[in-house]
Amino acid sequence: MSAPTLVTPYHLVSSTVARIVDLGRGFRRFTFTGPAVHRLASGGYDQRVKLILPLPDRGFADLPTGGDWYLQWRALPDECRNPVRTYTVRALRPEAAEVDIDIALHGRTGPASRWATDAVVGDELYICGPNAEHGGPYGGVDFLPPAHTDQFLLAGDPTAVPAIAAILESLPPHARGVAVLEVEHASDGNALGRVPDGVQVRLVVREPGRHGSRLIPAVEVAAAELCGTGSCHDTPPSTDLEDVDVDAGLLWEAPRNDEDGPARDRTRLYAWLAGEAAVIKSLRRHLVSERGIDRKSVAFMGYWRQGRAEDGR
Repeated sequence: MSAPTLVTPYHLVSSTVARIVDLGRGFRRFTFTGPAVHRLASGGYDQRVKLILPLPDRGFADLPTGGDWYLQWRALPDECRNPVRTYTVRALRPEAAEVDIDIALHGRTGPASRWATDAVVGDELYICGPNAEHGGPYGGVDFLPPAHTDQFLLAGDPTAVPAIAAILESLPPHARGVAVLEVEHASDGNALGRVPDGVQVRLVVREPGRHGSRLIPAVEVAAAELCGTGSCHDTPPSTDLEDVDVDAGLLWEAPRNDEDGPARDRTRLYAWLAGEAAVIKSLRRHLVSERGIDRKSVAFMGYWRQGRAEDGR
């Protein structure tokens, strides 16, 4: 008797670009389809997937596609490793074998931005995402608010806008709070979809070359409004906060319990912030150390560092 086939939480699927839609000046929506795209799944909210990009003049000739593709990919010489970048599932339609991914356009500064600028319908791409045959949990979701959350604070730079947009669409209609989005252009608000009536969206247009220069003060204002004159919790928690060297490692905290669910049962404010690491570090310090928000009610993702690529390229 043969051994049962191992069904992994994530798998690699080939796809092609079916549609491209510009969303304002700063975002472009890609709809991917393919024979196995219907086998992708999503845990909702800020579900992450990996896009594997073609190499110039080589395409995907060297890309391993088996179940252990990632280990094989890491063992390849640098010049043979396809670039890998992380994005958010904007929408998934298994019945149509389609998935939407929104990509921020910021010039031809790296493999992903070059691909997104030049791509046309019919171009090939590989997606590593949740495997519908696994049944979950898949991981890759860091928006984990308590079941009883009075208010939300969402904030991020252009790289986080698609995730915030997906979170907003997933919130219940009665949700209340503020979403602060730092964008390159005023028209980038077109990347948003449905927003609950009780959530106020605040777009702040970035000063050229100054990441976070307007996001940080805008978040501080929003936090003060949501918290009022005191702490956002009935019993202020300890404000001890260890330092994180964002030049040496990731700043990534997504509080959860032992069952991989929310870290608290209820909270007056749940905050989710993502973007450039130094900016997120500053906001983390303000919300936890200065504002006194419980660390179990705040998710921080400083997932990129200015001047550094996700995989070093």
